[in-house]
Amino acid sequence: MKKVLVFQTAFLGDLILVSPLLKSLKRTFPGAEVSLVVRKGFEEVFRGAPFVSQVIPFDKKGVLKFSRLLASGDFELVVSPHRSHRTSLILWLSGIKRRIGFDKAGFSFLYTDRVKYRMGRGIHEIDRNLDLLKPLEVDYSVVYEKEPELPLTPAEVERALKKFSLEKSYVVLAPGSVWRTKAWLPEYYAEVSNYFKGKGLTVVLVGSPKDYLYCKRVEELSEKVLNLCGKTSLREFFSIVKGALLVISNDSSPVHVAISVGTPVVEIYGATVPEFGFFPYRN
Repeated sequence: MKKVLVFQTAFLGDLILVSPLLKSLKRTFPGAEVSLVVRKGFEEVFRGAPFVSQVIPFDKKGVLKFSRLLASGDFELVVSPHRSHRTSLILWLSGIKRRIGFDKAGFSFLYTDRVKYRMGRGIHEIDRNLDLLKPLEVDYSVVYEKEPELPLTPAEVERALKKFSLEKSYVVLAPGSVWRTKAWLPEYYAEVSNYFKGKGLTVVLVGSPKDYLYCKRVEELSEKVLNLCGKTSLREFFSIVKGALLVISNDSSPVHVAISVGTPVVEIYGATVPEFGFFPYRN
């Protein structure tokens, strides 16, 4: 196997959780190029990762054009945790000979190998993603890597902390969410913030520009906090999480960033439950 592709164009948290799948493919096929399709804007997530040879951005437009692009890549295998109809169609049109996806994916009949999508207590998204390698066990000695990873250099982390004057110990709060029903009330986050301020710790708010209203409200209700919502690059956000004593977040991407850089994390559930498979993997 010389050229392998992984396709995951979902949200940031979903993308981060494919790192064990990427690492497993690289361990299984050490001489292969392992390429990754991501949602446009997420090209820097795995920058410097030894288990990714190439990152291909997709803006979710132009199905035929993108399938032709993949066809030109001479991939022998594609593994797709993404379950959309569009993804299944693109991969079928690409002509990649072996295509592994979930049985719950839209147009799943277009995959050459369909894997049961498991749910239930104790089953994490990482476990589900690694299930996609089971069909390969017939012909190959599959090596499984389960630890999520975001590659960050010490110098990169140091630059980010220096840029935002985070020389003292701090905790990170992530009050936003793409889904409003997942977001804990800003009033509660403010209480948590004030608790840590009372312990002499700096409190840092993080989030994308779309989380601005959540973070602004927490800032208004709290004692002095450092509100970095929408002010960091992706890699700076990862570095700030890496340097924190603790992260507290809704069921959203900061949870998976934290587990991937080794920072303790507390996850708050609203409309979701751990049985969906997105609980802190190492906590």
